[in-house]
Amino acid sequence: MFGDLFEEDYSSVSNNNGKGKRLKTKALEPPAPREFTNLSGIRNQGGTCYLNSLLQTLHFTPEFREALFSLGPEELGSLEDKDKPDAKVRIIPLQLQRLFAQLLLLDQEAASTADLTDSFGWTSDEEMRQHDVQELNRILFSALETSLVGTSGHDLINRLYHGTIVNQIVCKECKNVSEKQEDFLDLTVAVKNVSGLEDALWNMYVEEEVFDCDNLYHCGNCGRLVKAAKSAKLRKLPPFLTISLLRFNFDFVKCERYKETSCYTFPLRINLKPFCEQSELDDLEYMYELFSVIIHKGGCYGGHYHVYIKDVDHLGNWQFQEDKSKPDVNLEDIQNKEEIDDPLMILKAILLQEESNLIPVDQLGQKLLKKIGISWNKKYRKQYGPLRKFLQLHSQIFLLSSDESTVRLLKDSSLQVESDIQRNDQRLFKTLTSESLKLNDGPSCPHWFDINDSRVQPIKEKDIEQQFQGKESAYMLFYRKSQLQRPPEARANPRYKVPCHLLSEMDAANIELQIKRAECDSTNNTVELHLHLGPHYHFFNGALHPVVSQTESMWDLTFDKRKTLGDLRQSIFQLLEFWEGDMVLSVAKFVPAGLHVCQTLNGDDLTLCEIEIANGEDIFVWNGVEVGGIQIPTGSDCEPLLLNVLHVATSSEGEECQQLIETSHVFPSNAEIGTVFTALAIPEGVILINNTESRGEENWTTIPKEDLKKTFREQGLRNGSSVLIQGSNDGNSLLTKQGKWINTVNEINWLQVKNLSQLESEEEQVKISATLNTVVFDIRIKAIKELKLLKELAENSCLRPIDRNGKLLCPVPDRCTLKEAGLKMGSSLGLCPGKAPASSQLFLFFALGSDVHPGTEMEIIVEETISVRDCLKIMLDKCGLTGDTWHLRKMDWCFEAGEPLCEEDAKLKELMICSGDTLLLIEGKLPPLYVLRISPHQHIQTYVFLFHDFKELSYFIPCSLIFEYKGYKKLGQEEEVPSLWCLSSLHRQPASPVSFQKHVLRYTRVYMESIHTCIYGACVRTFMYIYIFLFTAKIISLALYSAPSFLC
Repeated sequence: MFGDLFEEDYSSVSNNNGKGKRLKTKALEPPAPREFTNLSGIRNQGGTCYLNSLLQTLHFTPEFREALFSLGPEELGSLEDKDKPDAKVRIIPLQLQRLFAQLLLLDQEAASTADLTDSFGWTSDEEMRQHDVQELNRILFSALETSLVGTSGHDLINRLYHGTIVNQIVCKECKNVSEKQEDFLDLTVAVKNVSGLEDALWNMYVEEEVFDCDNLYHCGNCGRLVKAAKSAKLRKLPPFLTISLLRFNFDFVKCERYKETSCYTFPLRINLKPFCEQSELDDLEYMYELFSVIIHKGGCYGGHYHVYIKDVDHLGNWQFQEDKSKPDVNLEDIQNKEEIDDPLMILKAILLQEESNLIPVDQLGQKLLKKIGISWNKKYRKQYGPLRKFLQLHSQIFLLSSDESTVRLLKDSSLQVESDIQRNDQRLFKTLTSESLKLNDGPSCPHWFDINDSRVQPIKEKDIEQQFQGKESAYMLFYRKSQLQRPPEARANPRYKVPCHLLSEMDAANIELQIKRAECDSTNNTVELHLHLGPHYHFFNGALHPVVSQTESMWDLTFDKRKTLGDLRQSIFQLLEFWEGDMVLSVAKFVPAGLHVCQTLNGDDLTLCEIEIANGEDIFVWNGVEVGGIQIPTGSDCEPLLLNVLHVATSSEGEECQQLIETSHVFPSNAEIGTVFTALAIPEGVILINNTESRGEENWTTIPKEDLKKTFREQGLRNGSSVLIQGSNDGNSLLTKQGKWINTVNEINWLQVKNLSQLESEEEQVKISATLNTVVFDIRIKAIKELKLLKELAENSCLRPIDRNGKLLCPVPDRCTLKEAGLKMGSSLGLCPGKAPASSQLFLFFALGSDVHPGTEMEIIVEETISVRDCLKIMLDKCGLTGDTWHLRKMDWCFEAGEPLCEEDAKLKELMICSGDTLLLIEGKLPPLYVLRISPHQHIQTYVFLFHDFKELSYFIPCSLIFEYKGYKKLGQEEEVPSLWCLSSLHRQPASPVSFQKHVLRYTRVYMESIHTCIYGACVRTFMYIYIFLFTAKIISLALYSAPSFLC
């Protein structure tokens, strides 16, 4: 059940035969740092929650951890020599040492047990299979004892966990005592029909079993059957007492296993004196304190383990989430406020507390906020400027990295700084941390944590009572002797008694992690900006155009979007040495008419992330008033539109000809449509617009005279729209030559908009007049006005189509027209809260499980470049689920679970996931790719019946021609066959289904979801139904998990 861990007889010598090895993929991003508890969890490898819980218990047993650390490389060997054939390396204790060091010192949210389980000899199947933690505890101790034979730690397990029980039988006649001693590493106690632990121990070690009547005892001294009494006592108590609760029982009536979920209490402190053979010692010798509770959630056939652990050495930050945002200090409690008013002293003191005096600049600001309760910008920015600028000005003390992402104290100055401000720092930090000491170090507040794989959360001692009963209840209890006292230097000191070589390894690993995180942050938080310099542009024909060329007028700048707008402005000032006067930065965009300034950026204290600056954004740099002496219009309302205007040509004598000419004109989108007459110097006339993209189609609409005061945007005109101007004196003689123009107003088309914004309005729905070329943004703004809703809703709302079943579909982008969005006139739209997804984002529906009921789907907006793994994590967080035993499937056109998204590192865009698609969260970790298992002991002729693309083409193919048995190795009762499909000798044999029925005893139908097969060298996309016909009574089990995309 536990792989090679059962066979640890010779684990002292490393074995490099490749068994249990796996291909490990390199993570794209470094692991996340520890959370506010400052404790590290352990990642679940698929089904190793039981192992994680036990390892955390051993890690938080300081005496076990330090005893293991005391064994040096001279006794255990070195992991670097494990591949050498003659090297004697004790891999299991070495990997345990390394794991404990990572849990203590490595700044990561969760450690990995992959190397440890490799040392056990486990394969990937063992890591996916859940086992019993009580059995693992015994086997792990046995394997560790075997590994430590011949070292000074050979008695480690025996010294800490070994105890003895004495069983006695006393003859009632001669008083002769017959006794037998038993050793134990853990006590197993009953749960059924017992109220609690003390009741169970009383039944086991206090009450006597009497032999009388028909159940007499044969006394060797008396030589006959006599009355006797049998009892058991604890003779020797170990320093650490492990108690296993018998939660699982067997119902002989129903013939099935079940879990005992009744109430079973256990004390935080227990006196074992009544249960011991010797009771003359002081009571303190028998007092034990609870420090770990392994909890099982689920039933007898499966479930999940996590652990409640008492932090004996106070290594973690025992502070609850609701208190995390509160500052650690009250400024009124600080005696010398001058120390707080001096930022130099505060920053130096913070850096002195860091490893190697190195810290990211962003974290420096966060630690400053945590220590003094107020941010740099609010406290010091007005007087000293931005934090990075302050660090640059004090370069004799602080050393910034080349990319200004990290800062450290100079070595020469750190000693001087430490000696100069040591006394002040001690007084300052004593006051700063006084509040946290009250919270965390009080003797009446034991520090308990709930460690659930990667997640570590603080809990209160009273929360343990919740694990007395129910499907989620205590399964193993760990007690330590009350007399075991920890030395003061071990308190809140994770480096205590860690070997020097592990300290160096962890310090180097932390520095490497910081570098990788800085590189990753720099990559993920960098934006490319296109700077358009105002002096190089001039305003012409309603838009901005470069004076010389686009290349000379635009500069590219790479910038960290975590920095503020003020930092960006300062950087541009440094680049443009010629700039004089004020500098205003505005977001601009290219339109067919030219460059248009949309929005002026304000708020120098805001980061580029907060003002939503996108990658590749166009930034116009100017004085905010004019360009080339001309005051330019700004804002999205006056965005210039490039229209094609058709009008009657004028002859040289000033008379109108019988010919239309087309010219391009630019108009502000918020200008009245009647300004066309002014631009063309036409006193009056009729304006017609083409409602189709092609002017050749005869679909012109006349604009009524009363609508000439409406804007171009309100009329649904956009870039490239065609407008026809007909003078008031023009007749209809040109109509048959140029197209049939309609001089009457068409019937007004409309859309129905329902108020789903969760805000009250006078009407539930309104009808909005529109055309196919009307922009969705205008419809949304009109609906808000007619529904008389708050104007603020315009910034945070969207329109979503409603289907015939009343389901809300994907939001429609504001920039689209009705035609581009595929909306028909008379459709129903819902005005909903929240912004529509951007062009680089996807709006997805997702649901839990494959049985999806309409209306139960959840919604999410993600970037189209996000990976399947990250998308799965976001969906699990939204559902409140944890663990790695989930995968995603896309709902197919039959509204069923389709193919699994196997490539977890692939981007959604690469997998053709579109907005509006539904993804299903399916429980179960995807198995390894390309594995086929069959049983070699069942020699059965098997045939496959294929339907190619669901057509009536059938082929009768022996399986022996498909699967080639080469290079497989023995795995118990099964053999693993490489998924090498040899089809070179494949012969298609048409057969009649009638002939099959004469010989078929039974058949099994297997559905393979998506498989690529290779027939005659051509890769064919095939959906197959496979009917397996067996010519014996036995059934062969095919477990085909997946097939490669190309097998040729």
